[in-house]
Amino acid sequence: MSTLLRLPLAASDLLGGVDPWILVFSLATVVITIWMGFRSARTSKTTSDFFVAGRAVSVGWNASAISGEYLSAASFMGVAGMVMSSGYDALWYPVCYACGYLFLLLFIAGPLRRFGAYTIPDFAEGRFDSPLFRKIAVCFVLFIGFFYTMPQMKGAGTTLAYIFPGMPYWGGVVLVGAVITLNVALGGMKGITLVQAFQYWIKMFAISVPVFVLMAVYGFYGTHIGANDGRNWSGGAPAAAQVERSEGSAPPLPAVERKPLVEKAPADAAWISPFGPLTTKAAKTAGLSAEQAKPYSLLYTYSLIIALVCGTAGLPHILVRFYTNPDGVAAKRTTMWVMILIGIFYVFPPIFGVLGRNLAPELYAATGAKGTDKIVLELPRAVGGVWGSILSGITCAGAFAAFMSTFSGLLVSMTGALAHDVYGRILKPTATPAERLRMFRLSAVIIGTIAIGLGTQVEQLQINFMVGQAFAIAAASYFPLLFMSVWWRGMTMAGAATGMLGGGLAALACTTVINLSDLKMIDLAAFWKANPLLRILCEQPAIWTVPLALGLMIVVSKLTAAKVPADIRLKMLVLHAPETLGLKQEYIQEHSAGAGH
Repeated sequence: MSTLLRLPLAASDLLGGVDPWILVFSLATVVITIWMGFRSARTSKTTSDFFVAGRAVSVGWNASAISGEYLSAASFMGVAGMVMSSGYDALWYPVCYACGYLFLLLFIAGPLRRFGAYTIPDFAEGRFDSPLFRKIAVCFVLFIGFFYTMPQMKGAGTTLAYIFPGMPYWGGVVLVGAVITLNVALGGMKGITLVQAFQYWIKMFAISVPVFVLMAVYGFYGTHIGANDGRNWSGGAPAAAQVERSEGSAPPLPAVERKPLVEKAPADAAWISPFGPLTTKAAKTAGLSAEQAKPYSLLYTYSLIIALVCGTAGLPHILVRFYTNPDGVAAKRTTMWVMILIGIFYVFPPIFGVLGRNLAPELYAATGAKGTDKIVLELPRAVGGVWGSILSGITCAGAFAAFMSTFSGLLVSMTGALAHDVYGRILKPTATPAERLRMFRLSAVIIGTIAIGLGTQVEQLQINFMVGQAFAIAAASYFPLLFMSVWWRGMTMAGAATGMLGGGLAALACTTVINLSDLKMIDLAAFWKANPLLRILCEQPAIWTVPLALGLMIVVSKLTAAKVPADIRLKMLVLHAPETLGLKQEYIQEHSAGAGH
């Protein structure tokens, strides 16, 4: 273990402490991304190319691109960091991230593509014949998008601070944000599709290869789990953990040479418990016993599941990609392959978290960009020597691919909302295609600048936690809108708008208060200690905001039943009838003279 997490002298002395292998792999990823962006930009000519990649992306390319876009810094870095910091509680995140696509496959992907819009606000206006509703829908694209960009910027700042030890956190945020903004402004959706597909496979390689090498050197996953429940200790393990086994009992697993845990690390029993530090935090702060904390933990867990599963089916930057498929059948096949691709990926990040607890517990003592969120970057160096640096360089390249691909998709989604929905459909419906493209590029710069500014403020928040907040807002706003609009013909614009505003704004308010409290911008510590239930309902609001949104939609739609769109039967046929019947419509082409096709 003498080489554990120690950079080779020859490498560490070069470039002012920058490991050359890590620098080479990371720089190669950035250069290839920029080159592919420039190359793709030459083929992006029309508004259709910029907004929906000409609706000509194949199933294989689109599945890889959606997976590349979806597997963000939260998936590549945040899941491992949260498993290490919070234990088995955190496994709900990767499980539900993948399960959400089942909802998309069954209920939303096909109908959404058949409607043939550019953006989700397009769908909102077209489904209810209401330009006002478009304005409401645009706001939530931006709300969800900005909440989602913050953890990507945290990943960028953390990675750059790791590669360049002297670089401040904010420097990495600004540098990466500027590169991605340039890429999106150049090529739009068509420009980033190839990049995101390529980046999925970079991430798959970067997350899996180091895991196999680390397990070959330090023992397999089960061995490391056993080190936390007393089954296989060695080295500095306490005497009480040496469990004697009688004849006939299960044979001991090979020993793990585990480094001593630091004071801030959760105890083994809590870390490996189904209700660990993540779900019991509010109850423990209030001084409740383990038995008293169980109902609170269950509430937290159920709310988290609802947020992640329903939120996946309500993320605008993911949903808009289904408009790039040729038809609804291709959209459903794409969704099925996305489930497979991301399901395979999510096997690996939790292993990093488990190995990190035993091999790099010193990260528990750090915060911000130096804490457990960087375990995926740091742990491969445990192999030692040049190979450790190479493996760390590979994971750094994967981290770049993670936050660059997701931020690209978010930027396209939010830029489309400004350039197409606000400018092209609200402010200047007569705009020419050239004017829309200019506004797309200008909007990309505006959105990118705001995202960079927000990203510099969230260093102390966990990547995965911030992404969960974006999911909670999406679950309470876009998911009820899409699910009810696609499957209930009795929905009215008043019902849809009331439910979306009620649930979405409630979730937005809760997540904002929690972030301000955690960043110490407002002092609510005493209030949370006295009211653990309110803390949970505010930190994980989906369990009440999603039913609130659905309930408001049903009640208000019933009260305004006379205002159901007159052509609702035709619209429901367009949403659900097979394309072979010839009922599919391209909403933009038929309803917007200035769309630029």
